[in-house]
Amino acid sequence: MIEVETEADFNKQLKANSHVLALFYASWCPFCRGLMSVFNKHTQTLGGDTCIKVRIDENENPLWDTYELEAVPSLIFFENGKVKRRLDCALGVGLSENQFKKWLGTP
Repeated sequence: MIEVETEADFNKQLKANSHVLALFYASWCPFCRGLMSVFNKHTQTLGGDTCIKVRIDENENPLWDTYELEAVPSLIFFENGKVKRRLDCALGVGLSENQFKKWLGTP
């Protein structure tokens, strides 16, 4: 599992990998902490996809604006550096394991 914090490091991963599943999270977010184990568990079986945890603790992190993140956790799947689909949490609610599994298309 790869973890990045800067836009430059994130962009390197997008350039180096054709399929990237990114979890945008903040360490201070209780909903993110809850989803972290779910993300780890379900992404181990994805095979050819590169899975990245993108920590965006600071409000000044440009990734908030670049990907129009209103809240975390948020999941974005990239193909050849382009956003293909995303799953954003509801503010103050987070994401459930069932939402994540359904979005991934896993039973």
